[in-house]
Amino acid sequence: MSAETRIRAGLAGAPTEVDLVVVGLGVTGTGVALDAVTRGLSVLAVDAHDLAFGTSRWSSKMVHGGLRYLAQGQVGVAHESAVERGILMQTTAPHLTRAMPMLIPITSGTAPLQRLLSRSGLAAGDLLRRGARTSAETLPRPRRLSRTETLSMAPGLRPAGLRGGLLGWDGQLEDDARLVTTIARTAASYGAHVRTRARVLQASGTEVTLRDETTGTTTTVRARAVVNAAGVWAGDLADEVTLRPSRGTHLVLRGDRLPGLRTSVFAPVPGSTSRFVMVLPQPDGTIYVGLTDEPAPGPVPDVPQPTEPEIGFLLDVVAATFATPLRRDDVVGAYAGLRPLLDVTGPDGAAGSGQTADLSRRHAVLTGRSGMVTVVGGKLTTYRRMAQDAVDAAVEVAGLAAGPCTTATLPLLGAAPRPVLDALEEPARLVRRFGTDAALVLATAREVAARAGEPLDDEQLLAPAAEQVPVTLAELVFAVTHEGAHDVDDLLERRTRVGLVAADRALAEPLAERALALVGRAMSS
Repeated sequence: MSAETRIRAGLAGAPTEVDLVVVGLGVTGTGVALDAVTRGLSVLAVDAHDLAFGTSRWSSKMVHGGLRYLAQGQVGVAHESAVERGILMQTTAPHLTRAMPMLIPITSGTAPLQRLLSRSGLAAGDLLRRGARTSAETLPRPRRLSRTETLSMAPGLRPAGLRGGLLGWDGQLEDDARLVTTIARTAASYGAHVRTRARVLQASGTEVTLRDETTGTTTTVRARAVVNAAGVWAGDLADEVTLRPSRGTHLVLRGDRLPGLRTSVFAPVPGSTSRFVMVLPQPDGTIYVGLTDEPAPGPVPDVPQPTEPEIGFLLDVVAATFATPLRRDDVVGAYAGLRPLLDVTGPDGAAGSGQTADLSRRHAVLTGRSGMVTVVGGKLTTYRRMAQDAVDAAVEVAGLAAGPCTTATLPLLGAAPRPVLDALEEPARLVRRFGTDAALVLATAREVAARAGEPLDDEQLLAPAAEQVPVTLAELVFAVTHEGAHDVDDLLERRTRVGLVAADRALAEPLAERALALVGRAMSS
């Protein structure tokens, strides 16, 4: 079985006995699958929906260095985050990450305490970078900017009262869902079976009952160990796990609403010395504005929705920092994600080992009564360490014969040193999203089109779906052939992020349908 056929919708041909079953195909679940299979274990990883269906696609698309932990006195957690950021940017996925400048404007209204805290925070962040041994070539040192430099990087800022700015650096992802997809592809390349549309009906430490959502049939899979990486749905499988989700909301703007923006901007929340709203330019020409942190009680929805008060709050904060007034109709898209916060209150309501807010980016690995291992909490940046800890626990509980973890030095498919990536001659969009596999993406699309009886030249395969929609037929075809995309939703909501803007999705749907049709004809030829 080839690597590309190991990522499929449904359970046809899936193994019914493996060393490890992984439940959930977000960043943590795919990370667990990769960690386990590279230790020599047989792996089946499943999800009721699709790759990156849950929280993993609703992030700020940042690779954080742990500064917020340091502010809370959690030095060890901050160091871990900085270390994982360095691994992700320098080894695991240089092709999917880049240095992101972040600007904190300093105005006549900035309180002296806030200036001091911001300056100290950036300096502390640089200490974390150095402690994690991340090169200054990867993430430059912070510095103070003059008023002229500040306006050149963010010309849309309010000029009145602007004194300058503080410039720091963090990591930015090309796309969070693309990272998940690439981890899944890499796991499949080492032999893991990755199946979407496979819903877990029942699970224990040694067995899972699955329903194939494409056919309705049920299958029981025996395993020596089971890892529950279902994120905000983890409590549905593990009664002993209680989660208290919080919702983070982001807005999507067109780039021309804040023209000339060459840096992310951290807009201070009025009345606070430590809270900011982030304005984050994206490679596709859009701008994300976020994020909120609101309790999200009640049943967990498949797709969380932002609320109008959250949208209004984000617009108001940005309006206080930028000269261009932003209106509600400037928001062309909005999304919300739920963070799987572990509820640590005891049965009497008293706090346990720590407050939930303090655990918002920590992770926990718990072993239930049946022996099932559950991993919850954490954040996207530390997915690799979360996966390592979960597999360590599963190996110990089940007594599995497994090799050591190697993912700290294991590049994902398409990864290469930055000079190698810079020298690639394939289109920049493909290089940003596939790295050294950019040529494979294009070659696959050519082959599929030819086999489907519709030979297409590179210009046709690489033409954008529309003027403001840079997605191409080549990458959509590759998503079907190599990344397990099953339908239009998979293609536009997760393999690409066109669906974040409803108007753009409507323009791209014909291209997605064409990609599915081409692959269908090619496979039947």
